Amino acid sequence: MPILGLAPSTAPIKPVHFDIEKVIRPNILALHPYRCARDDYQQGILLDANENALGHSIPRSFNWTQQELSSTLDTDLNRYPDPSHDEIKSRIASLRSLPGKDHIFLGVGSDEVIDLLMRICVAPVNEKILITPPTYGMYSVCAQVNDVGIVRCNLNLSGSEGEGGEHGRFSLLIDDIKAAILADPSIKLIFLCSPGNPTGTLISLTAIKAILDYEPFKGIVVIDEAYIDFADEGASAVSLIKDYANLCVMQTLSKSFGLAAIRLGIALAQPPLIQVLTNTKAPYNISTPSAQLALAALSEEAVQSMRSNCQTLVESRKQLQKSLESLSSLGVGEVIGGNDANFLVVPILNKETRLPDSVRANTLYTELAENKGVVVRFRGKEAGCTGCLRITVGTAEENGTLLRQLQSALNEYYNCGRL
Repeated sequence: MPILGLAPSTAPIKPVHFDIEKVIRPNILALHPYRCARDDYQQGILLDANENALGHSIPRSFNWTQQELSSTLDTDLNRYPDPSHDEIKSRIASLRSLPGKDHIFLGVGSDEVIDLLMRICVAPVNEKILITPPTYGMYSVCAQVNDVGIVRCNLNLSGSEGEGGEHGRFSLLIDDIKAAILADPSIKLIFLCSPGNPTGTLISLTAIKAILDYEPFKGIVVIDEAYIDFADEGASAVSLIKDYANLCVMQTLSKSFGLAAIRLGIALAQPPLIQVLTNTKAPYNISTPSAQLALAALSEEAVQSMRSNCQTLVESRKQLQKSLESLSSLGVGEVIGGNDANFLVVPILNKETRLPDSVRANTLYTELAENKGVVVRFRGKEAGCTGCLRITVGTAEENGTLLRQLQSALNEYYNCGRL
């Protein structure tokens, strides 16, 4: 089996007795790596990765002293980082109203937390995770890397009421998940993304508790809350941690805090699970520069700035939604999902049928990126997202440019049938 992504070579391999494909595990050879729009497009207005368009939350007045800078550059960088980062953990615990640092684990982005949870909980080959498509792609990638199985229970793709009492498009189908658990006791982790990616839709605390309380499930429910600060107050599952040892909530400084570059993810749970994660992680996993920036971002002033930025983006999201839906005559459909994050999911419609059209959406995505200087994300291959583009809410200027270029592309191609 050839290695995916590796260009074929005509040069002779030395030594001749070595074949790398016989060394690599079969599940890794078969791995389809995580891909994003940034793999193909790095220039222009980048509205593809749900970054915080308003930037980081550290106040511009924040000032490193010359002594601190000198210490960091001349001394600290030759030393390994603090292995525990207790001050960061204490500030996060305070921010999220948890008892203390023993409820907090820090990872290199949420992706390290996802990978560690699978490694400590799910036995390769014999055990599984459950995911709810459409959802974050790294759950599947990490599962394949760790050679664990995947059970898929789609979210509510129709918008009709589910048997478990939840309703609305992309809500949780509780009875489907319970049936999957009964059918397959090897499921050890359930990953729920709330607000969802790419759905932008919150999962209710009532639905989450229905899974946590389901006695036949003996594993852990993982709630990925990367976008929680863009949702209404009181929506976070962190409030349930005190009552549920089988709950792990993931958060990050990448989105609301605008610090995607420092790669700092967070697990919040009761102390026994946090201790196992800590025992299993690589040593010194959070770098000193990342830790210093995280501490600055978790200061009282910076947290206030973060919340203000989130509110600005929520208001911009509402305006962007109205503007997108005003382009209906050009084949832009109504925004789908709950719109609880810093992005919108919008279907691009077929000119004749007025139904979501993935071919047209992908063509528009390419046109915007290659000829209009605007990069969004094509999501048309995801369950329930036929014909959809996911658009990060940008600055007012970026949103204006997006709308102009989107209208321009649609106008240019609509009449000639190319789009």
